[in-house]
Amino acid sequence: MADIEKRRGKPVTSYDVAKKAGVSQSAVSRCYKAGASVSAKTREKVRIAAEELGYEPNAIARSLITKRSNSVAVIIPNLTNLYYPEVLAQLGQRFSKRGIRVLLFALEAESDAEDALQQIWQYQVDGVIAAAKLSEKQIAEFSRRKKPLVFYNRHSNDHSASAVCCDQAEGAETLATGLVESGHNSAAIICGPPDSVVGQEREQASEARLRELGITDIVKIDGDFSYECGAAAIDKILEKHGNIPDAIMCVNDMSAIGVIDSLRFEHDLKVPDDVSVVGFDGVGPANWLSFDLSTVRQPVGRMTEAAVNMLIERIENPEIANEKRVFSGILMEGTSARLS
Repeated sequence: MADIEKRRGKPVTSYDVAKKAGVSQSAVSRCYKAGASVSAKTREKVRIAAEELGYEPNAIARSLITKRSNSVAVIIPNLTNLYYPEVLAQLGQRFSKRGIRVLLFALEAESDAEDALQQIWQYQVDGVIAAAKLSEKQIAEFSRRKKPLVFYNRHSNDHSASAVCCDQAEGAETLATGLVESGHNSAAIICGPPDSVVGQEREQASEARLRELGITDIVKIDGDFSYECGAAAIDKILEKHGNIPDAIMCVNDMSAIGVIDSLRFEHDLKVPDDVSVVGFDGVGPANWLSFDLSTVRQPVGRMTEAAVNMLIERIENPEIANEKRVFSGILMEGTSARLS
């Protein structure tokens, strides 16, 4: 029968499936909608009828009826995706369970968002999660187009968009306090890219807390979140400062791992006996026995769940006010640092 319909140029519709299965058209629609309530008996009847008729649901046609594309965009810097793929994986899984497709827009740098936004508007997505910095003008464009925006681990200062964040300052202050209270007297901070809001927040909070607790012997080294920048940081510290401090705070884990390898294999120093090293994020390699990094782990599961729920709520009800949810990081005391 499916071949006959196709030869006649009449595509099989959900109404045809409903008639053959002896159910309502809305029941057929529910069978193809993720998370919709439908009995196992009805689902099986619809499956058999659809198979016999050669029916395939048309997502484009459905979007014309619902006025939704059932797709969202995720904007994420390449470095975040490279060193913390768990974020993207969990966002994708959580949206997929709700029947929503994810379009990924990866940025070389956080400041490269404009080109991605121009593409996003063309795809008519229902909403956007951005793990990158956006300008006030770019944020205002979401409001003009009536597209919900949720920042992931970023936020706008004027609360013009919803956001889910890890408390960067709290985590950095916890690490700095532990280092000072365990007897460290000098410190280096390995920073992140200049356009990274997260890196700047961690850097500033680390330095402020160290100085508040009486540590003034601080050297800061520019970085880019990479292993390579961490490995090169020790030589830069020596060039700039003349000696290696007894504590090194890195604004992310991968640069901290680079620091540890450089200290051990290029400078013959022991971690943490000679130098304590801490990171931030809690990425997988930080737990490897060869590093066992002291760090602050972001609660990625809770943060991605919150971001997905917040976006879907605003897609379904555009009148919901913006909100900001802040999650505390989890201190992971490894063997790479002496913490009190």
